[in-house]
Amino acid sequence: MTASDAPVRVDSWLWAVRIYKTRSAATTACRAGHVRVNGEKVNASQSVKPGDELRVRIAGFDRILVVRQTLTKRVGAPVAATALEDRTPPREPMAMLAVRDRGAGRPTKRERREIDRLRGVD
Repeated sequence: MTASDAPVRVDSWLWAVRIYKTRSAATTACRAGHVRVNGEKVNASQSVKPGDELRVRIAGFDRILVVRQTLTKRVGAPVAATALEDRTPPREPMAMLAVRDRGAGRPTKRERREIDRLRGVD
């Protein structure tokens, strides 16, 4: 484990703190513009240092991360948790929607009751 305050590549740091499963996935996310450092889109080779704020888009949601320490090698989850500060606001709960397949026909009485129960209709 190499932990210090020296600048390190953003794709390497995202992989080391277990945000992305592989370094190539982190590099691809940087190329696609899903990673911002201090509000600006960056290349995979951009350096990050302690105190930098990263906005990373994963699965359609932005995560806001602050670099606490730089890592160049992948580390265990407890160590990785200390290397970053997660400032992501809590997600709003998503309502479940009753969706029927197109062409499935008219719902039966039982299916209508289940749909009403999901929607919260009495």
